[in-house]
Amino acid sequence: MKPGGKKPDRGPGKYAFLPWLLMGLGAFSNIVQGKTDHPWLAGLGLLAFNSLYISVVWSSFNPRRRDSRYPLIALGALTAITFAIALGFGGNWFLFFPLLSLASGTVRALRGKKLALWLISLSGAAGYLSGWRDGDPSGSFGIGYGTFLSGMVTATVLSLFDTIQELNATRQELARSAVEKERLRFSRDLHDLLGHTLSVVVVKAEAVRRLAPRNLDAALAQAADIEAVGRQALTEIREAVSGYREGSLSTELDRARSALEAAGIEPVVRQAGPPLPPQAGALLGWVVREGVTNTVRHSGATRCEIDVHADEERVRLTITDDGRGPSGTTAAPATDPAGDAVRPGASGPVGGTGLKGLTERLAAAGGTLRSGPDGRRGFRVTAELPVGTATLPDIEESPR
Repeated sequence: MKPGGKKPDRGPGKYAFLPWLLMGLGAFSNIVQGKTDHPWLAGLGLLAFNSLYISVVWSSFNPRRRDSRYPLIALGALTAITFAIALGFGGNWFLFFPLLSLASGTVRALRGKKLALWLISLSGAAGYLSGWRDGDPSGSFGIGYGTFLSGMVTATVLSLFDTIQELNATRQELARSAVEKERLRFSRDLHDLLGHTLSVVVVKAEAVRRLAPRNLDAALAQAADIEAVGRQALTEIREAVSGYREGSLSTELDRARSALEAAGIEPVVRQAGPPLPPQAGALLGWVVREGVTNTVRHSGATRCEIDVHADEERVRLTITDDGRGPSGTTAAPATDPAGDAVRPGASGPVGGTGLKGLTERLAAAGGTLRSGPDGRRGFRVTAELPVGTATLPDIEESPR
């Protein structure tokens, strides 16, 4: 889907070609008024033409039939009926040639040179027979020109929309391929980065285990090396992923929905308002990640609602769950020494460091973040941010 929830334009469908059958009202009027010889035969011819016309158009738009021989067979029968009724009754009945050409333009098997040759032959025959049957050269030119133009325009428009769909599909496939290649590259880089470091850590940990009973000082020295290697590895990982993990709000909402469903929590996600700037969306995406992680780990909830409402000036993000904490108690919530809210029944602050760090970052960007109990049960995290935020502080993942 396109942004804003609109479906991509697939071009005219089969129902768009039905109103053109009104071109046959002149012939129908002649039958009703008794101006046509053999009215019953003319009525059957009109019914057969309409039925075959609908059959050609609908089969051409049917994914199962459009590449088969059926549309061509139906078009052949429609051509025979058109020539029969036009030569048999003349006058307004020659207007069925442009309709025949219109139906020809929908048949995929006639696209390209085949269609051009067919339309030239059909329009020439229609113009000649019209002039010969009714003795009106000017009218014959109009019939011939209309026959050629209607089929050519129909085929051109449908081919254009088919090309647009193919280009969109190709673009999406290229985007997916690029994402997969980037993931593989990042996986290889991370493997190369951590492989040696983890091997060193394992070796030194084994040395600590062997030396501890005999030489405590040597064991402590090895443990200090492990700490240094670990800190260096953490620094290198942060440098490696600093430009990789910047995600959008929509991506984090998709991940949150998946995480909640995997935890057996019903996700309810609502979005309203214009698209957000990338930096504001990235910062709110971290709020979604932190809030949903706390819900999954600490809440014991059965339902989690995420509401995003944006206008021209500010955006408001609210994450609400109906949990009571792991113990299922309903005691009033307290706060930890750092001032972060504690879930009822939880053993400690709910994402204390994470939410506190995000509060500071939103404040630096002119926004606010509040967290606390939601009435008698549940927990709520509310973040507000100016939409026009130009520069936001660097975002680093905080330990939870």
